[in-house]
Amino acid sequence: MSAPEDTTRSDTDGNDERDFHVTMMYHPSHHVPDLAEAESWFERVFGRSSTRLAPTNAPPRPDYPLDYSTFTSISDVLFDTIDPKRYVLLGVQRYATVEQPHLKAFGWYFEGMAEVYRALKRHGIGVTSQLDELAEGDDPPTAAGAPMPLFFSLPEDAGLRYEFFPAIPFRLDPRIVPNWTVPPVTDDDPLGIERCSHHTVLTGRPERALGLTVDVLGGDIVHEGRDELRGTTGTFVNLAGSILEYAVPDPGTGAYADWSQDDPNDTYHAITWKVADLERAESHLLAQGVRIQMRSDDTVVTDPTTSLGIPWGFTNKLTPGDPRSRA
Repeated sequence: MSAPEDTTRSDTDGNDERDFHVTMMYHPSHHVPDLAEAESWFERVFGRSSTRLAPTNAPPRPDYPLDYSTFTSISDVLFDTIDPKRYVLLGVQRYATVEQPHLKAFGWYFEGMAEVYRALKRHGIGVTSQLDELAEGDDPPTAAGAPMPLFFSLPEDAGLRYEFFPAIPFRLDPRIVPNWTVPPVTDDDPLGIERCSHHTVLTGRPERALGLTVDVLGGDIVHEGRDELRGTTGTFVNLAGSILEYAVPDPGTGAYADWSQDDPNDTYHAITWKVADLERAESHLLAQGVRIQMRSDDTVVTDPTTSLGIPWGFTNKLTPGDPRSRA
């Protein structure tokens, strides 16, 4: 795993130093009606194969489902695709069935799970277990049927149901190898993806999301500005090597329509990729039947109805203030 980001920052409750570290983003979660269809799409459009959860992990308990998820490694992002119908835990389907694919949420790896749990509680952010039980005690919730700490933020307090996962080995995540670096673009990458540019979360209350990612977790605001293509005004946060855009959508836009389905909670809307050659990427998308919904001189956005329910962005430049642009 890459070296943890230093998240030391003065807390509003008087702590001068955090006793936990956010090491990196764990994975985005994407809900789909059919795993095989999603795997085929990633193979055809992104040129990436996917790996099902089932063959590589032993269940923490006999009735724990292992056929509900598939993982796709895309540059510096591990992408998790879930069929909610298959995620039945203790006899209960934990996520609502979807007819159309949609991004759901993401989370982070942590060193110091008990410490980040207590920090969330101090800042008034509710925490739930994997079974959606509200946590009340001083010790963090654990995974269903296992002693490993695992918990989620309450969307009403944080905007999304963010996942908090311990920084332990996970065989489907290539980034955990010591001294791992972002792989270079290869000749057989049809989109020429260099890395993830940013993740877009739509919100009507950006201060709520910033209360978590900046005030609690120690992220840095690196940019504030407009995205005229999507019709949003956003605040960009660098947290553990990922750029998170918390964007307020303009009424009448596609982004606003997407967010309004979840209001008053936030909506995980899109992922934008930095590519080596934008024209090459656009040509490949069109050749694979992926329509372009919007374009500017430096960015294209796909039509979600032709791209697994996600308005993916592809750009030839990083966000202003992104510290990775100086590397």
